[in-house]
Amino acid sequence: QVQLVESGGGLVQPGGSLRLSCAASGSIFSINGMGWYRQAPGKQRELVAGITRGGSTNYADSVKGRFTISRDNAKNTVYLQMNSLKPDDTGVYYCNVDSLLTVARTVEYDIWGQGTQVTVSS
Repeated sequence: QVQLVESGGGLVQPGGSLRLSCAASGSIFSINGMGWYRQAPGKQRELVAGITRGGSTNYADSVKGRFTISRDNAKNTVYLQMNSLKPDDTGVYYCNVDSLLTVARTVEYDIWGQGTQVTVSS
């Protein structure tokens, strides 16, 4: 069974930086799209950034120029570098894999991590 484990969240002051990591483990042959979502208290989960296997990226307008998503296909890991953090960036950040191919050549869809809390506050 494939699992996603996020790390790197925490408390940071406005203007600060954090780097989130998400490692996928299990019988994985290859991973297609990966992304980061966040959910603030009382709000719906929203896409923050996504990246294809080939490295094409997309970002929510609210984080463009401040956040950078990247991935290491050899390590089945996706990262989110967050700079110039604002209080509005506070929330639980979730890693997502849209689809992957297992070693057994089966396809799994829409896999989520457990989430990591990011709090931006002075």
